[in-house]
Amino acid sequence: MPAELRKVETVYQGYTTLMVATLSAGDGQTFTREIEHHGRAACVLPYDPERRTALMVNLPRAPVIWAGGPPELLEAPAGMVDNEDAEETAIREAMEECGVPLSRLDPIGSPFSCPGVSSERVDLFLATYSAEDRIGAGGGVDTERELITVEEVPLALLWTWVEQRRIEDLKSLALILALRVRRPDLFG
Repeated sequence: MPAELRKVETVYQGYTTLMVATLSAGDGQTFTREIEHHGRAACVLPYDPERRTALMVNLPRAPVIWAGGPPELLEAPAGMVDNEDAEETAIREAMEECGVPLSRLDPIGSPFSCPGVSSERVDLFLATYSAEDRIGAGGGVDTERELITVEEVPLALLWTWVEQRRIEDLKSLALILALRVRRPDLFG
């Protein structure tokens, strides 16, 4: 018999909400689990099939730095879904962060990012672009102080970084792997 959710108490609410959930097991015993909730996210990997490149962003992430990771994390453009659908979010984030308007997105999946502790789902997309499509510098919205730098990375180099375990962002890794499965010809 599966566990049943009995009660959820909010213990902190800010950018993220922290809750404690009480569940009951099939044998009637209860136990608690923490839940981190901040909403749904969307992520897109823009790639240029002609030039065999992808647009990625570097930005500092406090939890990564705290955990001993790199001072900047290389990621595919992503953001929180807020008053729009996931596809609209991915399109907006690609424009804000990379300066590229996208029109057709190829959905990959909608996995939970860290199901042991977080309720976050991330809608994942691939999308093509060309050199002519880049109409802005990117870098994000200044008021958010994201400190984003944009990198156009050759797909062969991106794959080398995957093999060297240098891609440390899970959503980006999933998108690179999906692109490699769907379009292996672009990585040679």
